[in-house]
Amino acid sequence: MGLSFHYSGCIAKPDLLPDLIDEVRDIIAVNNWKYNVFDTDFPKNTFGKSDYNQNVYGISFTPPSCETVSICFLSNGRMSCHPNLTFFGKTDTQQESEYLYVLSVKTQYAGVVIHQFIIQLFRYLNKKYFSNFTLTDEGGYWESNDGELLKTNFKRNTDLLNGFSSAIECIPKIQGETIEAYFERLLKFLHNKKEL
Repeated sequence: MGLSFHYSGCIAKPDLLPDLIDEVRDIIAVNNWKYNVFDTDFPKNTFGKSDYNQNVYGISFTPPSCETVSICFLSNGRMSCHPNLTFFGKTDTQQESEYLYVLSVKTQYAGVVIHQFIIQLFRYLNKKYFSNFTLTDEGGYWESNDGELLKTNFKRNTDLLNGFSSAIECIPKIQGETIEAYFERLLKFLHNKKEL
C-alpha cells in the first residue's frame, strides 16, 4: 500500500550497459545515495534470447525512505532484479513468469521531490539506453509531467494511509469477528468519515 510506479523494458544494445552503469552511478553519487553494481558485461550470445542465466546485470540504488530502484537486466537484456529472479525465475506458471520482468518501486514515504527525480531519470535513460520501455506511475507524473497532479496524488494516498492507520488504532477487532468482517467494518467507517 502506498504510491508506487511500475516499469519494464529492455536495454537497447548490450554494449550500452557499462555506460549506463557509469552514468547512473555518477548521477546518484551526487545525491550520496547507496548503490550496488552487479555484473557489467553481458555474456556472449545471450542477448535477445528467451532463456537467461542466474546473474543480474546493471545497477540499483536506494534513495532515502524509498524502495530500491533497479536498473538491472537479465542476460537476455530484459529488465529484472534479484528479488524477481529469486521469486519468479524458476516458475513453471506463465502468469508468474511475467512478474519476472515487471519492477515496482514504492515512493510514498520518499516524497514528491524524490519521486519526480526518479521519474525524470527514467525519462532520460529511456531516450538513451532502453527499448520497449513502459512505466506506469500511480502518481500520474510519468504520463502528465504535472507536478501539481503528483502532489495531489501523494496527498490523497497519505490521507488514505493515515485514515486507515487511525481507524485500526481507534476501532479494535471484536472478539470472534472474522478478519473479513473486521475490514468490512473498517472500510465502512472510513467511507462514512469521508462523507462528513
